[in-house]
Amino acid sequence: MASGFGFNGGVPRCFPYWQEFQKCYAQTDVPAKCRPPLDDYLECLHHTNEIARAKAIKSEFIRKAEHQATEGRKAAEIVADGAIVGVGLIKRSQEEAESK
Repeated sequence: MASGFGFNGGVPRCFPYWQEFQKCYAQTDVPAKCRPPLDDYLECLHHTNEIARAKAIKSEFIRKAEHQATEGRKAAEIVADGAIVGVGLIKRSQEEAESK
């Protein structure tokens, strides 16, 4: 990763974040000051905040749909109001995939 060459020979997607972190780390006497560039780099690699945000949105949607279903609304009406569209960013677990 830190070589600057991606899998196909080009610049990898997270390399600019790595360069910012490396530049900060080389110029400071206190490495703790470089935490924001490090966090940006790690987010680019692993997408942890993005995944957590998507899970929170999905759980809130499910909670609201269950609440509305207990009030007597039909499932079709609930889905017609709005649905989370999957774009394939988060893989479903086996249990979720089997239940749908």
